[in-house]
Amino acid sequence: RGLTDIILLERFIHLRYVDLSKNKLKDLSPLSSLTQLLWLKVDGNLLPSASMQELPYLQVISFDRNRITDLEGITHPLLANLSLKENKIQTVLGLSQDQLLSLQVLELRGNKLKTTAGLGVSKLKRLYLAQNIICSLEGLEEFEQLETLHLRDNKLEALDGFSDSMKCLQYLNLRSNGIKSFQEVEKLRVLPVLQALVLMDNPCSEEPDYRLEVLSRLPQLQRLDKESIEEEEREEAEKIRQARKEKEK
Repeated sequence: RGLTDIILLERFIHLRYVDLSKNKLKDLSPLSSLTQLLWLKVDGNLLPSASMQELPYLQVISFDRNRITDLEGITHPLLANLSLKENKIQTVLGLSQDQLLSLQVLELRGNKLKTTAGLGVSKLKRLYLAQNIICSLEGLEEFEQLETLHLRDNKLEALDGFSDSMKCLQYLNLRSNGIKSFQEVEKLRVLPVLQALVLMDNPCSEEPDYRLEVLSRLPQLQRLDKESIEEEEREEAEKIRQARKEKEK
């Protein structure tokens, strides 16, 4: 509707669900009196910041397609799902890890992040970082409850940074990065319950026997790219693994 001012909302203190998407808002301060708010969507506005006064019951926020550059000032204690797709975020400094104790889903795809450092929110289960410019993985040892990690369309050439403390990570998407060697893929062996891996559109996926080479290094996988692992593949990969062990001896 092209709204630039929402001061009228101040009086509606019992509102629980508010959708202000596709307006021209730069300021959300009138929402501070809506202390019963559970769900807020403000996609497609002109917001320069996600900072708001703490709202005690707020559980879901979507700030997609604004002009936000950092994660300062997000402190809602019950917030479980936070989406900031397609903003201009270059750093996660300011993310209130000690206050976002309920956050389980964080969506940051389509920003300008260069590293994962500082993202270790303790209860996070799903983290979406596709379409950034991430070239290094740091601080991942803090993701003890993370189950899903999307890193598609980034600048990764090495897979250092994964940790055996990531004991819940089952799904990892690394599509369209710069992973060239299977030695890098082997670093994923530290992930104890990894079941599904997406590696297509990396240089290593063009290598002969690509699937077997990956599976020989990560025998616990159930899916590679979009296909389940067949028993025949598993047996063939085991032969390759044994032959490589003999050669190393």
